[in-house]
Amino acid sequence: MSTQRFSRRSRRTLLVLHLLSVATWIGVDVMVAVFVGVSLTSDDPSTVGLCFQALAYVVWPMLTAALATLVTGVLLGWGSAYGVVKHKWVLTKLVINLVLSTLILIALMPGLDELAQRGADLVAGRTQDMSAGDLVYPPIVSLTSLSFAVVLSVFKPWGRTRWGRPAAARTARSTTAASR
Repeated sequence: MSTQRFSRRSRRTLLVLHLLSVATWIGVDVMVAVFVGVSLTSDDPSTVGLCFQALAYVVWPMLTAALATLVTGVLLGWGSAYGVVKHKWVLTKLVINLVLSTLILIALMPGLDELAQRGADLVAGRTQDMSAGDLVYPPIVSLTSLSFAVVLSVFKPWGRTRWGRPAAARTARSTTAASR
């Protein structure tokens, strides 16, 4: 089975799009961290309210960047010798992306309307509930995971997965296991 290859220009264009989508995702995560940090440290209800309202708007760009990163990453893997599931570091990055994208969908997005409304109420002076709840965890988890994925991209550690080993090595390994 041959690996689909892109032309040099197509691969570079796809790589630039991948890097831009990752950088956008990290940038949005930094914005989330700043908004959460300000909301946790401010005593001004209007400031906290504005942070809550802003947080409700940055999750959609975060999801868009995550999905763009996923699509461009899979295409790069599919069109290169690294493959999508041939190397452990590539597979790890894929899992990180899928987990973080899922967390955006199930952990962040469902509470956006309530968060925006609380923010509007704070700005209008209708409530004093300034607690950020568990909002401190998403930027920590995401930025740590994305930073780890960047390190994996640079150092390319570990070996191949069982799907990435040459056919002869897979056959030899299965024959050895069967003879035991």
